[in-house]
Amino acid sequence: MVTRSDSLWKTLDWVTICIYLLLIVGGWFSVCGASYDYGERDFLDFSTRAGKQFVWIICSFGLGFVLLMLEDRMYDMFAYIIYIGMILLLIVTIFIAPDTKGSRSWLVMGPVSLQPAEFAKFATALALAKYMNAYSFSIKKEKCALVLGLIILLPMLLIIGQRETGSALVYLAFFLVLYREGMPGVVLFAGVCAVIYFVVGIRFDEVFIADTPTPLGEFIVLLLILLFAGGMVWVYRKKAAPTRNIIGGSLGVLLIAYLVSEYWVHFSLVWVQWGLCAVVVGYLIYLALSERQRTYFLIALFTIGSIGFLYSSNYVFDNVLEPHQQIRIKVVLGLEEDLTGAGYNVNQSKIAIGSGGLTGKGFLNGTQTKLKYVPEQDTDFIFCTVGEEQGFVGSAAVLIAFLILILRLIFLSERQPSTFGRVYGYSVVSIFLFHLFINVGMVLGLTPVIGIPLPFFSYGGSSLWGFTILLFIFLRLDAGRGRRL
Repeated sequence: MVTRSDSLWKTLDWVTICIYLLLIVGGWFSVCGASYDYGERDFLDFSTRAGKQFVWIICSFGLGFVLLMLEDRMYDMFAYIIYIGMILLLIVTIFIAPDTKGSRSWLVMGPVSLQPAEFAKFATALALAKYMNAYSFSIKKEKCALVLGLIILLPMLLIIGQRETGSALVYLAFFLVLYREGMPGVVLFAGVCAVIYFVVGIRFDEVFIADTPTPLGEFIVLLLILLFAGGMVWVYRKKAAPTRNIIGGSLGVLLIAYLVSEYWVHFSLVWVQWGLCAVVVGYLIYLALSERQRTYFLIALFTIGSIGFLYSSNYVFDNVLEPHQQIRIKVVLGLEEDLTGAGYNVNQSKIAIGSGGLTGKGFLNGTQTKLKYVPEQDTDFIFCTVGEEQGFVGSAAVLIAFLILILRLIFLSERQPSTFGRVYGYSVVSIFLFHLFINVGMVLGLTPVIGIPLPFFSYGGSSLWGFTILLFIFLRLDAGRGRRL
């Protein structure tokens, strides 16, 4: 006779567990290498970071076992309760957490410090899965979309209140889940546009076109807005005449204005673009009323919102972001060379990775990390230790292991019989993918340094337990997928 325990161990996805164990072991050796001081060989000494990480790894194994022993239906049943509990904990953290490097995100309980933001990820994923699994749910309903946005943005805003902007940005990964579940592609397109507007607007804000007083960044963004408006008319309405009028008319007017500004009277082409944007918005509203098509009105709102975002992004950059965050973004965009300040970590990280060569210097032989040239080398910048000690081969092996894990989780998500399991699975995928992309990107200087850990590698109990909980809840849901209701 097959018992419940027997069936659990038979249906459990052991491939994912093996990858998890492989990453955990590789992460521990990386922490050993990053925190190692010459002459110290006792990696199990609990007074060292390697020893503490070993204890947290053992605890994570026990935590994973407990999560597997719970009934899978409990995660669905208590999803909202867990979410509300984590929201309350985030609120309390703002007021009682001590100031740690400028943030109030760590709860100190004697010798143990925990970061609730790491645990709020699985709670948010459960709440999303629970709400989207409801019989009456439809992502195309405005009320449902509003609730989804609230579920995601509430913990995000509370974490920003703790001055942990990097951890808060991770929650944007949940929008990838919404796209998988039928969110209109225009929402994702709007997000990509926002990134483009921000980067181009900030990067070329002080660059001017030829001899005209036209700021290049503002000009490019406004031009993109006009082109996007025309392109969206073609994509959603398939009307050649309005598309031609918007795109062709805008380019023609701008060409004439440029020639006048260059060879006759100098003036900013941005003034002309403002007028063109006003005309395009008015034209779209006219089409919406005359043809009774709501699509034109929505495109007009997109155009207005894009313009508003462009001019608000400068205010946010100058008045909302912290000075160190501004400098990090400027360094990434090439606006500043700050090799002794914000760019120091990234520069030293590149040196460490480059010095590893093809096969690396060997375990405990990395001079850049041993001599502490790379700050935070066992937390946010742990990947540079892998690159220096294990070289290109070791770095590629780690990335391949993460790739296999992510592809495996996508496969498990797609085979879930319920929306709850599928949504939660894709939430796990999105969070892992975001952490991997941003962490490795900031170590290589490709993305801003926002201070988020590399899953299973970075030193720290909160992040390790948070990722373990996130993963093992999904493994339990997958193991119970064949249970009869």
